[in-house]
Amino acid sequence: FLRSHPDVHFTTKIGRKEEPLSIEHFNPANLTRYVEESLKNMQVDALDMVLLHCPPMPTYYMPETFFTMDKLKKEGKIKNYGVSVERVEEGIKALSYDISAVEIIFNMFRLRPADLFFNLAKHANVGILARVPLASGLLTGKYTKDTKFAPEDHRTTNRNGQLFDKGETFSGVDYLTGVKAADELKRRLGTDNLAAMALRFILMYDAVSAVIPGASNPTQIDRNTTAADLPALTDEQLDIVRDVYDKYIKNPVEYLW
Repeated sequence: FLRSHPDVHFTTKIGRKEEPLSIEHFNPANLTRYVEESLKNMQVDALDMVLLHCPPMPTYYMPETFFTMDKLKKEGKIKNYGVSVERVEEGIKALSYDISAVEIIFNMFRLRPADLFFNLAKHANVGILARVPLASGLLTGKYTKDTKFAPEDHRTTNRNGQLFDKGETFSGVDYLTGVKAADELKRRLGTDNLAAMALRFILMYDAVSAVIPGASNPTQIDRNTTAADLPALTDEQLDIVRDVYDKYIKNPVEYLW
């Protein structure tokens, strides 16, 4: 695909290839191996963007990790690198290094990154990749208290962080609380297409370089891309988003991530 579409840019992640997760996965030898393997697997000469995949917090105090990425960049094996983070504090610490981007959870149910971090990233000329933009589907507004997910789906198995950070599932929001909050957003915003409005909300922040919603079929891709054509949310609509967040979501989500 890349050979036939040379204008396509891509991001890949490294650091979580083996289990259990350890800071040793982010040492110079392993990082170099992961990049070499990615180059071979993707059959390219250089990787456009490499993200360290949710490194444990102590990794940010291992400068050799980031200096290794600098070295790989100087060697031409990667063009840019950054980090995918769980917490705002990790993103702030990452700005100490010569990174190009931070991938962070940001959506109508996870507003804290916009309070301080976005301004710091803009000042550092570091791009923001907004992940989990629909809170694992809650912000489609289509789920109910009776919605069932597949037995192996993380929305079934990781609601309390049994497999990985629980903030990855429904943005850390209690499921039934999230359903209630999404229903109120739909009603007060007067929309049957909450997903598109939720994506448009993220695009209003000029610190955000890209939003990365999941899609499992072409129809979903088409539907997601229409969000960019929607009008910006009004001040009144933004106040509604904040009000619903403060009412249902802020405590305890804001204090955990």
